[in-house]
Amino acid sequence: MINVYGVPGWGSAISEVMLTLADIPYRFINVEGFDSPGPQRALLEKLNPLCQVPTLELENGAVMSETAAIGLMILDRCPELAPPVGHPDRAQFQRLLIWLVANVYPTFTYADYPERWAPDAPEQLRENCIAWRKSLYLWLDNHLKAAPYALGEQLTLIDVYVAVMRTWGPRHAWFAANTPRITAIADAVCQRPELHKVLKANEII
Repeated sequence: MINVYGVPGWGSAISEVMLTLADIPYRFINVEGFDSPGPQRALLEKLNPLCQVPTLELENGAVMSETAAIGLMILDRCPELAPPVGHPDRAQFQRLLIWLVANVYPTFTYADYPERWAPDAPEQLRENCIAWRKSLYLWLDNHLKAAPYALGEQLTLIDVYVAVMRTWGPRHAWFAANTPRITAIADAVCQRPELHKVLKANEII
């Protein structure tokens, strides 16, 4: 069984929902507090010296991190969670998968702990990151089909990102007012009964 080291509601929620969709068994290990010195950090550090969540320990003992890489691993086992090779949406799926982690994720890295990166101006860094994040979400909203999912009728792993990330800043009210496609996609994902337990555990619903 796969071990998922994470914190409820954090980035590990994306991996949990992806694994649930793919019907891949896993065990969740809560390492809340890992971002400060202590036993949870020490536990995580043994597997991943960078102390990131999610960190996955696979059935063979190998360690995986990075949600996009985890998503690609899941697709090897459950390829129906992406448009098939040769489908016109395949390239857009690949683009958005990398775009989300390359563009949106860093805004949390720097805005959540601004004093680490700009000790002389932490609030300015935080505000700039949040403003940039909003502009990224506005761009994303214009590149989604939302009928009912990100790429149309088929549920893919992109929809998992959208549903989970909506719960992070700038929160539901901002998305509802500014990004109707993101809102519709997240709502559709949250209505899927097979995801109710994991979404609730991560305070996504």
